[in-house]
Amino acid sequence: MFGHTKAYSGFAVNDIAAAKRFYGQTLGLRVSEEHGMLTLHIEGGTDVLVYPKDNHTPATFTVLNFPVDDIDKAVTELSARGVRFERYEGLPVDEKGVFRAEGPPIAWFTDPAGNVLSVLQE
Repeated sequence: MFGHTKAYSGFAVNDIAAAKRFYGQTLGLRVSEEHGMLTLHIEGGTDVLVYPKDNHTPATFTVLNFPVDDIDKAVTELSARGVRFERYEGLPVDEKGVFRAEGPPIAWFTDPAGNVLSVLQE
């Protein structure tokens, strides 16, 4: 039924203006706004819908992953832009906040609404 339908994901935030600044200025994504919602235009033609929600509760899982060639460079650049990386109990991370114990190197951070995002090396 949906084999030839373009699907996209979305998630909620509590402040569209703050989300627009964060995704557009801090992360450098192309962002458009229409009908009080944002569309994040991801490389490769993928769009992600960001919509306002009263009484927003941040997702407790990663809602968006950003693959990079060099995680150390990405983490350094994001840190310089004011991004703080999460440190979760039981997951050993290095001084930059990168988890390297298993799988690809990955570091988690949150948007202004508290939703979890990641940058991971591929």
